[in-house]
Amino acid sequence: MGFSGEDYGYAIDLGLPMHPTTSLFALDPVIKIESLWVGEQLKRARLIAERRGPLVRIRKETGEWRDGATELSSVDSMMTHCADPADGAELLILRERMREWRFYDLLRTDREAPARRPQIGTYTPVLASDGADLPAAIQTIVEIGDRDGLADSVNDAFPGGRLEVENVGGSFGLLMRQPGLLRPLKTAELSDGTLRYLLLIAALLSPRPPPLMVLNEPEASLHPSLLTPLARLIGHASQHTQIIIVSHARDLIEPLGHLAGCRQILLEKPLGETLVHNGETISWSWPER
Repeated sequence: MGFSGEDYGYAIDLGLPMHPTTSLFALDPVIKIESLWVGEQLKRARLIAERRGPLVRIRKETGEWRDGATELSSVDSMMTHCADPADGAELLILRERMREWRFYDLLRTDREAPARRPQIGTYTPVLASDGADLPAAIQTIVEIGDRDGLADSVNDAFPGGRLEVENVGGSFGLLMRQPGLLRPLKTAELSDGTLRYLLLIAALLSPRPPPLMVLNEPEASLHPSLLTPLARLIGHASQHTQIIIVSHARDLIEPLGHLAGCRQILLEKPLGETLVHNGETISWSWPER
């Protein structure tokens, strides 16, 4: 796995252990190689830190190399064990940047989902990966975030709808009011699609936007009428953070394609191999074992 940007690039190579073992964890992947470099493409002259097996080398400010570790465990990363403010500052910077990334692919909407039950309310600028703290996340947006954006996003998807957070003895519950209903609906009464959309609102309107957010198939369980409002919501959030969407829904992909700065990468799978459509390539080099 790997990524690169204008300043740094990083790659990690995982595989099976080379030597037979009786451990019950023999099928766990081990780290073979890690590389950290300057710029978008890996080149030997741009290397800042490199790990081969248990040995980690880090380039000092003078350009010379020093040993960052000589017996690093095959299941531990140099990013967590060799960062140093002096000679390993780049490792430290990139590690903290990666820790800020957010991945939402397990937002729960089933009958037993935590978001359907009242939860202890605490200050929540970042929605949990499973959406358990939804009411507190919504209330945090109301108090310190984009309150108008929250109201507009709800109204865009559910015309005339609005959200309320009730506090009962310190436990927060989320209520949704909609035209034509004599009382608000609790999250336990919402459809899977409606609840999922509210979770996406809380994630995308975070008062503390991350440098990168990944949404895996956000269209899952959503009514088709919600896909265009979702595209507008994503477009609004993309003004503050880089967002990667993995989707199979054309009704979501097409409106996203009209957003400024949006790039679409179409994948196809002939004969079991995943390829970029039309043979599009990227400038990338993997570290060699």
